[in-house]
Amino acid sequence: MAEAMRATVASMLKGIDRYNPDNLGTLERYVEVQARENAYDLEANLAVLKLYQFNPSYYQTSVMVQILLKALTNLPHTDFVLCKCLIDQIHLEEPSIQKVKLFADLLETCEFKQFWIEIDKSRDLIEGIAGFEDSIRKFICHVVGITYQTIDKSILFELLGRVSENQLKQWMNKYGWKELGDGTVFIANQEENVKTKNITEKIDFDSVAGVMTICR
Repeated sequence: MAEAMRATVASMLKGIDRYNPDNLGTLERYVEVQARENAYDLEANLAVLKLYQFNPSYYQTSVMVQILLKALTNLPHTDFVLCKCLIDQIHLEEPSIQKVKLFADLLETCEFKQFWIEIDKSRDLIEGIAGFEDSIRKFICHVVGITYQTIDKSILFELLGRVSENQLKQWMNKYGWKELGDGTVFIANQEENVKTKNITEKIDFDSVAGVMTICR
């Protein structure tokens, strides 16, 4: 259903009709479909937020929360920041929005263990967002992959939200990480990932002639 709606919504977002409040009902249903079917359309979601700015009486907190949670599933991209910038301050102070902001802050500062603690306290908030936790685990694996050469398996277990042994192995296999015999996991040789870059400075005579004249 998400793919079927994508084309319809894309046509609605063209030209001046993009901010027609009559389209808001369809766009809100599309947000719910994205959440239910693990789909994502940032442009459509931004249009919803803009329509809420133009038409405050149509604002719905539940839709706003869904949009922000979906934005988090696309980390490390800056979708969450883009969405947050379109929310009025009065709505940013709402408890459910504050909770999602806390999730974002913990993820952006790599406080992954605390993130999972907060998620466990707010299961009702992410209910209905299909694939939310695995999308976050994908982001965490991205961070681990560019940060560590080796990591204790117990720490990786905690970072990924205390997943089962089988799930942990699935994530390790997905990223090609190898378990070593001493309780650690080999991630990558980060030295091999360092890319050298040659910097060539080109200074022609005309660009320094004026300076040379002054110094005479």
